[in-house]
Formats: sequence, C-alpha cells, structure tokens
Amino acid sequence: MSQISNAIATRDNGPEALVRQYREDFTLVLPEHIKGETWMRLAVGSLRRDQNLAAAASRNPGSLMNALLDCARLGHEPGTESYYLVPFGNEVQGIEGYRGVVERIYRAGAIKTVQAEVVCTNDEFIWKPGKVDDQQPPRWEGPQTVPYHEVDWFGDRGEVKGAYAYGIFQDGTPSRVVVINRNYIDKVRKESRGSDHPKSPWVKWFDQMVLKTVARRLEPWVPTSTEWRKEQLRAAKEVAAENGPTAAAQAPRPQAEPTGPDDYDEGPIEGELVD
Repeated sequence: MSQISNAIATRDNGPEALVRQYREDFTLVLPEHIKGETWMRLAVGSLRRDQNLAAAASRNPGSLMNALLDCARLGHEPGTESYYLVPFGNEVQGIEGYRGVVERIYRAGAIKTVQAEVVCTNDEFIWKPGKVDDQQPPRWEGPQTVPYHEVDWFGDRGEVKGAYAYGIFQDGTPSRVVVINRNYIDKVRKESRGSDHPKSPWVKWFDQMVLKTVARRLEPWVPTSTEWRKEQLRAAKEVAAENGPTAAAQAPRPQAEPTGPDDYDEGPIEGELVD
C-alpha cells in the first residue's frame, strides 16, 4: 500500500473519523456563539497539525473524546489558546487556558473588565484594602479598592512571586480581589498531572498558567457562563410582564461584549490571599 493510501486509510479509520462520527454529540453540547462546522474543522485541524497528538488520540481515542466534549461544554474552540489539546504519553489531555477562563467570564455579561497580572520580585505591589496613600501625589485616589502594581516592563522583573485578579462589574463596582503567592502556584503546579513534561503548558507557557490559576480563583466571585446572563434576562422579562408596560421598558438588555478597560467608580471590596 502506498503512502497516500496509508494516509487515506488512517484518515478514514483514525481519530479524525471518530471526531466526525460524533459530530452531532459535540454540536449538541456547543453553546450558541460557536458554529458547529467551525468547531469541527478546528478539532480535525489540531489532529492534522500535531503528529504526537494524533498518535496519542489513536492509542487512546476515549481520552480525545473526553477532552473535546469538555472543550465543547465550556464553549471553547479546540487547539487554541482558550483550550489546549496536549498529548501526554498514551492519552490526550484537554487543558483550559487563561484566555478560556477570561472568555467565560466576559461571556456572562456581568463583568466589563478582567484584570489579572503576574507579580515579580522587582515589581512594586501594594494591596491594603481601604488604605489611603500618604504619598504626594497619591498613587491611588481615596481608600484602596484594587491593588497598586507598578512594573518596569523593559527591565529585569525578577522571579515570579505571585499574581492577582479582579473584575469590574458593568456598574463600575470592583469584585473581590484574589491574590495568590508563589507557594500556592507551586502547589497547584505540583498537583497538575505531567506539569514537568516538556510539552506541559506549565513548562512552555509558565506565566499563562499562573494567570489561569489566579483567574480560576476569581471564578467563584463573578458569573462565568452565558446561561447566567440568559437567566437574568428571563427573570427580568417575567418581572416586567407582571408589572406592566412601564416595567417592561425598564427591563435590562443584553450587554455588548467588552472592548477594553473602562473607568470605574470606587466602592467596597473584599480581598482574599491564597497561601
């Protein structure tokens, strides 16, 4: 059998064929904002681009299916920075990236800005909720509601010592601020399967994995799904219907997707330090 014949046989009987076979199952799970045809092409394209991924999927097709179903359920496109497909030995592991976590937060519509940053030893980082800066001019206005972080982007920042994340709601109110230190980061990495493998995101994209870790800690404090937004609108419509035309005119509309940081009002905030 020629090389071309072998390639065709592999395509028709390998993991690509399996993905196509379960197309309806994947598209049934996908949220409305993703087109099924586009998602399928990305899934198949990931297998074609990475021979190691295709080989792992051939040896353990069930692991590929589990990863793709998880990707579809979260509303991500496979093989992107939102959701990595990584070969680990004889199986495929699906890993949601930092971008994926942030996308889910934005999709819910309640948060207009997500701020997440890595903090290094040579950065200036201050987080003392409610503290009024005594320097002149002050580095922040009034009682502190979000961390102060000064970075020399073109100098030696030193080693990563932690990270922080918070969101700004549509009304300008800050969410809870989450701060993690290096001990927590190392603990999460140690518990992550295959984190020392050369192909692990922890090895290839360490800063991105740190951002993902702190963003995941933020999740309990902000809505993270389109379903949450739909439920809010449904409830608002029901209340409007009960209260008549005036209330209907005041019912909230879906918010546009955020395009960047906006000004926000100061307000009460709580902080969480994870050790």
